[in-house]
Amino acid sequence: MKINLLQVEIDGIDKEILRQLMEDARKPVLQIAHQIGISGPAIHQRIRKLEQSGVISGSKYIVNTKVLGYSTLSFVGIYLEKAARNLETVKELKKIPEVLECHYTTGNWSILIKIICRDNEHLMQLLNNKIQAIEGVSRTETFISLDQQIDRQVQL
Repeated sequence: MKINLLQVEIDGIDKEILRQLMEDARKPVLQIAHQIGISGPAIHQRIRKLEQSGVISGSKYIVNTKVLGYSTLSFVGIYLEKAARNLETVKELKKIPEVLECHYTTGNWSILIKIICRDNEHLMQLLNNKIQAIEGVSRTETFISLDQQIDRQVQL
């Protein structure tokens, strides 16, 4: 693995380790070692280097929100009265647990958020009582996701 100022260069073994971990972050190191054909300690050392270089930024369990009763996933474009209101708006959005992601964007909106709600009524209440009530938000544009058809990470 080479690290230069802007990016990290990884070799084929690192790529294969990453593919294995992206498929299942709980996969045992020895299983990865066996599949790649090198020792467990070598895999462990490479994973540590990938973490230290920032290539791997963590691992997590993925919760199936539908099983918990959250069936409405939406993307909301937020128009701000002034771009200078961005930091205060994001600070308020962080207080809303249904906001999963928040992006500062180019184009028509100042901010694009991804939110999860129990149903359309919950979405409407969230928009009317929390998001549009934030000082500086002039209006919103909402897109309800009917189905997530692709869910993947970058291919290595």
